[in-house]
Amino acid sequence: MSYSVGQVAATAGVTVRTLHHYDEIGLLSPGGRSHAGHRRYEDDDLDRLQQILFYRELGFPLEEVAALLDDPGADPVDHLRRQHGLLVERIERLQRMATAVEHAMEAKKMGIRLTPEEKFEVFGDFDPDAHAEEAGQRWGGTDAYRESQRRAASYTKDDWLRIQAEAKDLNERIAALMGTGAAPESPEAMDLAEEHRQQIRRFYYACDYEMHVNLAEMYITDERFTATYEAIRPGMAVYLRDAILANAVRNA
Repeated sequence: MSYSVGQVAATAGVTVRTLHHYDEIGLLSPGGRSHAGHRRYEDDDLDRLQQILFYRELGFPLEEVAALLDDPGADPVDHLRRQHGLLVERIERLQRMATAVEHAMEAKKMGIRLTPEEKFEVFGDFDPDAHAEEAGQRWGGTDAYRESQRRAASYTKDDWLRIQAEAKDLNERIAALMGTGAAPESPEAMDLAEEHRQQIRRFYYACDYEMHVNLAEMYITDERFTATYEAIRPGMAVYLRDAILANAVRNA
């Protein structure tokens, strides 16, 4: 079975022009031609295109992609293994950045007592002060905001690394529980939701159940929060929201 360039473009989410360019530079040449001379792509061609798009998504230049795919000693499984490792690294980095975004949105100006070098070590290339204006507009007049700002101003580099490590560990345990098929209304899920609330209380501000529920709704209405949890496990934003609601009802 073979496919036209239009069919491949529509399926892979790329443009026909991109496929023509890949053919012109020898990165992806279709395995056949129609009677009229039009490009026809075979299943092996689609497999190669998938590999190309994986590497492109990871930021590899086309020349390097070609070298990787045309390496006579490379095995297809090796490519998948390499890509899996690179994706895991990217997910971990995005999780760290997403956690930093969440913290920044809870305070207008975090007042982190770090050198520029230390800030980049903790947050990567994310600047937590970039969201200061938005956070101030949304929460600047609240006691929670003022308390969060006061606490954040006292945290050292080691404090932030510890806070992020605890948040990452909790998120991983929530994702793992999802993987078991446990419902968000299960005692285990509600216990993790309560731990989530307690982390906010310990690190940022007094967070009662009503406030926790409000935060939970924001996790699914604000795409930035949603992306934080979806990067960990698809469906996690809704799962955590539901677990938080169930926990609030349990403690009503």
